[in-house]
Amino acid sequence: MKTIYFDNAATTAIRESVVDKMSEIMKNNFGNPSSTHSYGRQSKALVESSRKRIASHFNVSAAEIIFTSGGTEADNLVLRSAVKDLGVTEIISTKIEHHAVLHTLDELKTEFGISVQYLNVNSNGDIDVEQLTELLASPKKQLVSLMHINNEIGNKLDLKGIATLCKANDALFHSDTVQSVGHYKLDLQEIPIDYLAASAHKFHGPKGVGFAFIRKNSGLRASIFGGEQERGLRAGTESIHNIVGMDEALDLAYQNLDDERKHIEGLKTYFIDQLKNTFSDVSFNGQSESIEQSTYTLVNVCLPIAPEKAGMLHFQLDLKGIACSKGSACQSGSSQNSHVLTEILDEEHLQRPSVRFSFSKYNTKEEVDYVIDVLKEFV
Repeated sequence: MKTIYFDNAATTAIRESVVDKMSEIMKNNFGNPSSTHSYGRQSKALVESSRKRIASHFNVSAAEIIFTSGGTEADNLVLRSAVKDLGVTEIISTKIEHHAVLHTLDELKTEFGISVQYLNVNSNGDIDVEQLTELLASPKKQLVSLMHINNEIGNKLDLKGIATLCKANDALFHSDTVQSVGHYKLDLQEIPIDYLAASAHKFHGPKGVGFAFIRKNSGLRASIFGGEQERGLRAGTESIHNIVGMDEALDLAYQNLDDERKHIEGLKTYFIDQLKNTFSDVSFNGQSESIEQSTYTLVNVCLPIAPEKAGMLHFQLDLKGIACSKGSACQSGSSQNSHVLTEILDEEHLQRPSVRFSFSKYNTKEEVDYVIDVLKEFV
């Protein structure tokens, strides 16, 4: 059976050269980076070399990169410490953030009694910037948490504009950039953001490793306690092979960014055109139809399929070997609708099946044609 992987927003295949690099490290560099003997020093050198190289991609100092187990831990570290240690009493966010942020905010409301203000989001999935400006006039100690690229509908936030607005109002700014790191260049000297989160498996790196950017002299403290690793902000023996693998994957992503973006953008444009030719009443969720206002890596499409066929759509796609998603991978197994689509779609469009197709360098136009042919069976 033909198999096609169009779920790259959930996770990506690891580049072969990254696997080779990680294998080499696991074989030859097993020393604990905290040990003072030669084995430990060699491992420590690898970790710090990766930290410097990752930092260089964002024009920041190595001390501002803190290795974590992934984006979720990075989000938790920042949000929890901002409340617990920095005295933040109000967080401004939206109801279409990733659950790594939303569920953390729920816990912080319960545990610390903080106020959470959710910005209005229009039917295209864009935030109300005027409302944000009004909320930032509050005398409370505030943090704004808004993702750079929405993982379900692909909307792009004006990261620099929002960061500048927050700075002008003495508010801290955190962004989950899991869907953008490795796909967009971010100069954090030009973007006055305080914190961001990233995860290696979104840019053809290994799972189980990511990092937080934490602006120097932030005052944040650890949420995992033990040793003094990661400048005392994240206890636990560093996963050397994962860190080096992430470094290698990120370096390759940025080395090949222009060519790979052109290829993936071409696939997205071609897919959208083919969908329009196939379905007369097709619509696209959020800004995902737009190359300028959404990421080039995904399309979230609402298909005009009869209710009696719609219920079996995802099952049939899977049977045909097509991997895609109806929302975030973190919601798999849930019978609930996407919280993002529930927030932005009207009742009529919520009754139709929506599918997120997300692409990588490994996908082809032939695969798009196959998916279109399968979807035609539901017309």
